[in-house]
Amino acid sequence: MSDSTTATNFILDIINNDLKTEKYDNRVHTRFPPEPNGYLHIGHAASICLNFGIARDYEGGKCNLRFDDTNPIKEEQEFVDSIIQDVKWLGFDWEDRLFFASDYFDQMYEYAVQLVKSGHAYVDDQTGDQIRQTRGTLKEPGIESPFRNRTPEENLDLLTRMKAGEFEEGSRVLRAKIDMTSPNMNMRDPAMYRILYRSHHRTGNKWCLYPMYDWAHGLEDSIEKITHSICTLEFEDHRPLYDWFLIALGAYRPQQIEFARINVNYTVTSKRKLMQLVTEKHVQGWDDPRMPTISGLRRRGYTPESIQIFCERVGINKRDGVSDIALLDHCYREEMNNSAKRVMAVLDPIKLIITNYPENHVEMLSSENNPEDPEAGTRQIPFTRELYIERTDFMEDPPKKYFRLALGKEVRLKQAYYVTCESVVKDKDGNILEIHCVYDPNTKGGWSQDGRKVRGTLHWVSVDHALDAEVRVYEHLFLKENPNDAEEGKDFISNLNPNSLNILAGCKVEQSLKDATVEEKYQFLRHGYFCVDKDSNSDLLVFNRTVPLRDSWAKKGK
Repeated sequence: MSDSTTATNFILDIINNDLKTEKYDNRVHTRFPPEPNGYLHIGHAASICLNFGIARDYEGGKCNLRFDDTNPIKEEQEFVDSIIQDVKWLGFDWEDRLFFASDYFDQMYEYAVQLVKSGHAYVDDQTGDQIRQTRGTLKEPGIESPFRNRTPEENLDLLTRMKAGEFEEGSRVLRAKIDMTSPNMNMRDPAMYRILYRSHHRTGNKWCLYPMYDWAHGLEDSIEKITHSICTLEFEDHRPLYDWFLIALGAYRPQQIEFARINVNYTVTSKRKLMQLVTEKHVQGWDDPRMPTISGLRRRGYTPESIQIFCERVGINKRDGVSDIALLDHCYREEMNNSAKRVMAVLDPIKLIITNYPENHVEMLSSENNPEDPEAGTRQIPFTRELYIERTDFMEDPPKKYFRLALGKEVRLKQAYYVTCESVVKDKDGNILEIHCVYDPNTKGGWSQDGRKVRGTLHWVSVDHALDAEVRVYEHLFLKENPNDAEEGKDFISNLNPNSLNILAGCKVEQSLKDATVEEKYQFLRHGYFCVDKDSNSDLLVFNRTVPLRDSWAKKGK
């Protein structure tokens, strides 16, 4: 076990104790078992980091990637592919242990036959509605099915015919014969198999009898000889059922451990709700940078390292809670501050003309790529008579303590010279078109020999060398910290933020970005951290703002 696990939690305590008692012959074997019915989100990232992290940190540890693909109605190969890609991108490797529940369909069926023969399962002819109505409530026991006491021989015959496709879809189910009076609703004769005439993304039309999730889940862990089956809290009440199945079968039984899922403010992590956002086109797909999906976070610019650190700092808990998305932003800034290349980008450009600078002259100025990393080196930036600066960096009638550009005021152009504004050119409506300045040639590099103080420093790009860009500025997808806190008669959709995406056209970025590649990350000076989007092409660079420079989490910490 590495030093990284010295900061223990209750899950590691259980594993360490099991190793001491040699409960599983000194093995540590976990799994990450997603259902391929949607894209993974930030909550899944926590489970991925936990399960693969445990396998990494214990000598000889293993972690399987296994798909719980038992429901052909909702599952698609697209989701399988995206999950594989996401887990790889996060930095984890399942080696040769990629499995599917559908790999075990034959064995699961044989297990079902075993329970039927031993009198632990029966075929029920009741409709779904009838089964629900007779299940009982938390205060009232359920009512036994009139088909509950069929003989094992009759049940086996019916199950065989169900598998052969002799009955209509939904006409019969196979149920476990447990206890209709149990205080645990999951133990009231749960369904094990249902008839579905649907093609499966891996097995095609081989099966018309599909296992229910609760029947399959524990069996998969048992078949793969998982030692520690780590689940979220909603499965705590299902554990007695999983144990009952395995004990009745005399099969290998893993240790199930439950922990609280990660919920994040200003978003939703329900797959059903994420699917609704996509299908109703409130977002532009599963990888929309506003989505909490791993693919959305990746496209927005977050890194595997920042997500892993976020999950580590949130920690492992026994109670559900809500984590602040600002912590993820903080983790990202910490990483990018040390690694991201600094560049200049003007998002709302206005032209600045240095009237005493030679026309058609190009001066190459040296600029550091990252002040936090001297080994990052420098780059050459072209400086010319005509530049672009931010429109908001000039005011005709500035208030006191305004340190940017104004008539008669002097500012520093980053890595270049001091300039003083002398006049402006306006259109017929009074809008400023150009700002005319003079420069001091003795201030190259942004400082003067006479030591005069210039408090304002502006970023800029050369008009002749600037590249066109589109910048997408993202805010929270929802207006409320808890999107489910909706007015009566409305749902979470009513809390969508209409300003969650602001597309800035006509932006100008420095020439050094001409070879920028998709997902490459930069700090735009004075703006924030940005990532090259996949929509970029040879004519137009597209950038997504990952986070602004301002760190609200650090402020909260102080």
